[in-house]
Amino acid sequence: MTDERRARGLAKMGEVYGWEVSDGPGEFFGVTVDHLFADIWSRPGLSLRDRRLLLLGALAAQGLDDVADIQVRAALGNDELDAEQLREIGLFLTHYVGWPLGTKFTMRIEKILGEKDRS
Repeated sequence: MTDERRARGLAKMGEVYGWEVSDGPGEFFGVTVDHLFADIWSRPGLSLRDRRLLLLGALAAQGLDDVADIQVRAALGNDELDAEQLREIGLFLTHYVGWPLGTKFTMRIEKILGEKDRS
């Protein structure tokens, strides 16, 4: 790990999530920042929005609601996706990930949109 790579990873992680990220302890955090964000999320060829769409599909397919919540909020906060687009994603993915997972994913989207409307 280089200081430059760590700084690049932290900056990209902050851009992806929409909040400032500070360095953290442990090997897992280091690999996440140095590899996933400094290298993978920073590659040319796909926009952050493109990567977010792919990630939302993968999370919905696995039923990983807690991580999907983070990504949905980040997509809204970064103005990458709006409420109508998120609802369309939920409907579309339901036909590919199955009704139980898709319904659960769509309900999470609606919960987050409701929270946003109340704030």
